[in-house]
Amino acid sequence: MTGSSLALGAIGNSQVAALVDARGRVVWMCHPRFDSDPVFGALLDDDSPEGAWSFELAVPTETEQRYLRNTAILETILRGADGSALRIVDFCPRFKRHGRIFRPPTLIRRIEPIAGAPRVSMHLAMRNLRDGAAPAVLQGSHHLRYAFSAHSVRLTTDAPLAYVRDARPFVVARAYSFVFGADESLSEPPDAIAANWLEETHAYWLEWVRYLSLPFDWQGPVIRAAISLKLCQYEDTGALVAALTTSIPEAPGSARNWDYRLCWLRDAFHVVYAFNLLGATRTMEEFIAFATDVAAESPSGVLRPLYSITRGNPGEETEAGDARGYRGHRPVRLGNAAIDQVQNDVYGSVIVAAAQMFFDERLPVPGDRALYERLCVLGHHARSVAFLPDAGIWEYRGRTSIHTHSAVMCWAGLDRLSRIAERLGDVSEARNWRAEADEIKAGILARAWDDARQAFVGTLDGGEMDGSVLVMPLVGFLSARDPRFVSTLEVVGRELDSDGFIARYAHPDDFGRPETAFIVCSLWYAEALGAAGEIERGRAVFERVLARANHLGLLSEDLDASTGELWGNFPQTYCMAGLVGAAMRLDRGWKEGLWDAS
Repeated sequence: MTGSSLALGAIGNSQVAALVDARGRVVWMCHPRFDSDPVFGALLDDDSPEGAWSFELAVPTETEQRYLRNTAILETILRGADGSALRIVDFCPRFKRHGRIFRPPTLIRRIEPIAGAPRVSMHLAMRNLRDGAAPAVLQGSHHLRYAFSAHSVRLTTDAPLAYVRDARPFVVARAYSFVFGADESLSEPPDAIAANWLEETHAYWLEWVRYLSLPFDWQGPVIRAAISLKLCQYEDTGALVAALTTSIPEAPGSARNWDYRLCWLRDAFHVVYAFNLLGATRTMEEFIAFATDVAAESPSGVLRPLYSITRGNPGEETEAGDARGYRGHRPVRLGNAAIDQVQNDVYGSVIVAAAQMFFDERLPVPGDRALYERLCVLGHHARSVAFLPDAGIWEYRGRTSIHTHSAVMCWAGLDRLSRIAERLGDVSEARNWRAEADEIKAGILARAWDDARQAFVGTLDGGEMDGSVLVMPLVGFLSARDPRFVSTLEVVGRELDSDGFIARYAHPDDFGRPETAFIVCSLWYAEALGAAGEIERGRAVFERVLARANHLGLLSEDLDASTGELWGNFPQTYCMAGLVGAAMRLDRGWKEGLWDAS
């Protein structure tokens, strides 16, 4: 394999994350957190060796790669022409210590011989994507310090430093460990730390997966999706990034290169929905807390569509002029100008997510009157903006419309406030919210319906077909078996088909006509088919999506259906959440799959 591709493995610990390619090279890692500048950025630098960390055999012949079962620990095996073989184990430590989760901003790599005497050279090179500057390298007794202008990192190892620093080949006759992270001394020898933390991290992930609620069918893909979602959480605040990367284009040459290392409030509903299905209540609670804290920080109730993972302003969208881009496709953007857009679905998204706190008896601290009153402020905004133009779920940069999805999410917010008020015993407020929700719903049903198409369309008062209408039954706006939605499903499948997958829309936008399918739309479509009673059709669509995951079961945002190639930022939170929802809907269930099986 040569050049960049999305045949990547993701490792992380909810503090930092890294992407490792099929040759065992670290090609992407931001440090000390997801939205920091990358210390390894070859993925977005046209596969430049300056920005990667590799272990290389003199004459490699083949590679193998897999996750250790039910973990975020990645194993890569390199085989050489001389019959030698090297095993690389990559992980970010995560386990319980002193009553809390230990998750330092650290990447650990261990190499060991598994056949013959592999002769290996280690290449580690970094450069700043913003200005192209390489760090100064300083050598200590057992470590190398890499000093950027505003940030330093350290590599501590028990391998020969002279060989490591100069990339000289050496024979790997035993295991060597490499601890990469903060510019701090280690309390123990690197091999002892690496071995101990590997064992602890392995045990942690096995225990975490053990308590997931899983479907009978597709357990492997759902487990991998759940772990990937967890890797996209910045646990310090509870935020989830939309993906671990920036600027992987949605299609080659499209300039649809966006920074997804930020937290979109719109994702709140989809993420909470997925974690609820999985039974991962702690992660769900943490994300709800992030979203409601964001709302609490805005006394006026006005919300931006996205926030940094620390709830701050992520700053202006800029371009890294020196970076050559994924496969040479520029620009590489840092920050996202969508922060300044009007996206009216955010209010309903936060309310729908937070509603879980009032109805989920598993949660130790349920929602109370104070939380309800904070949500009411958002509800008033949802009511006032439901039928106003916005940039919509797809974040159009050059136009605004009254989007059906935004209006539906505003309705969903008021619907949940009515239910919460009733739960709290406030019958009068429940009745008022219900009346306002019903008024919005009536307006959507009248204005989003296209008689000629016999379908709901993407904007009110006439518009094009749009994959976001598939969310209607997910939020309870309409039953999936309502004749109007059943008809809409058929039209979506016909008008948005992209070689067996579903596009977001088919009309030209600010950058022309979309060339790739939006993977989560296919997953929403599969789930909607299942909810409408078309189980076998839904399962067929779902299986097609799973077949396009990379060799480790991960999905990006987009798919070139004609080639089967993944595009867009990676791994994408939307897709992993959509995979969980579709699998749970289309599953046969344990009773049919096992207990009643004959």
